[in-house]
Amino acid sequence: MSKESRRASRAAARTAGSRTETARAASSGPSGSPRAGRRERPRYVERRSFFERYRTLLVGGVIVAVVAVVAGLIFLQATQPAYACGQIWKPDPTASPSPGASNRLGYLQPDMGNTHIPVGKSQKYTYCPPASGNHINTAGVGPISPARIFKPTDTVVPEQWIHNLEHGALVILYKTDSPGATAEGMAQFQQFFDSFPPSPICQVPPHKLSPIIAPFNDMATPYAALVWGRVLPMDTWDPNLALQFFATESERLDANGDFVAPPETQCPAPSKSPSPSESAAPSVSIAPSGSAAPSASPQPSPSPSPSPS
Repeated sequence: MSKESRRASRAAARTAGSRTETARAASSGPSGSPRAGRRERPRYVERRSFFERYRTLLVGGVIVAVVAVVAGLIFLQATQPAYACGQIWKPDPTASPSPGASNRLGYLQPDMGNTHIPVGKSQKYTYCPPASGNHINTAGVGPISPARIFKPTDTVVPEQWIHNLEHGALVILYKTDSPGATAEGMAQFQQFFDSFPPSPICQVPPHKLSPIIAPFNDMATPYAALVWGRVLPMDTWDPNLALQFFATESERLDANGDFVAPPETQCPAPSKSPSPSESAAPSVSIAPSGSAAPSASPQPSPSPSPSPS
């Protein structure tokens, strides 16, 4: 082959190689370059929902809202009074007793029920001091047992000692600005407490349920003795009168020997016929105003003395 022929052959080879490289560059090879003349396939992009995009924020907002509601309820409960009074109860005077009526101490107060409520639930009583009504039924809170004397600075609410009344207990209340709140008054209460007798019929031991001695300011007189459904207001502290009230009114039988008080007795009714002192006195009359008629007319001075009902 001549020299010129060899040159022409090499030039042709170089031209062919250049075309091959150009074709490779236009095709889709290992490098991932698109092939000439082919369309790209559309890519699918997943669209997330609103909840999926903002899930963290939404969950966090719900948690914050729940915490705020719970905190609000706790705050309202903490600032709500433990109890409330509809009115300070004052007994209405009764008409002259009929011949043959028995003498009974204290005044009958309208019944306010006896439903059990949870600890911490605020309760409104129609009359104060309440001798009945809704109360706590939780061991160590209500009824209060063993019985005790509460100092003027102690915290105790009607929801606790009303349960004691329901079982036939005697509750003595005193105002925190009365002589009962002084050191001498506390000493007198202690003497009364130490010598307290068993209950008149069931013989419940002293200090198991009675007497509860507690501060209470929502009443018209400096002192009050309570049994279930009955109140004995006192302008001065009279331990003998309080004991007589407990002996005749805390546990009572009717003419057939069945219990008429308290609502939840601590023993079965005696099988023997009740003695005259245990038998129930005739029921009191009802005043025209609708409130229960008391067994004694209110006195402007010292504690009311017993009078016929």
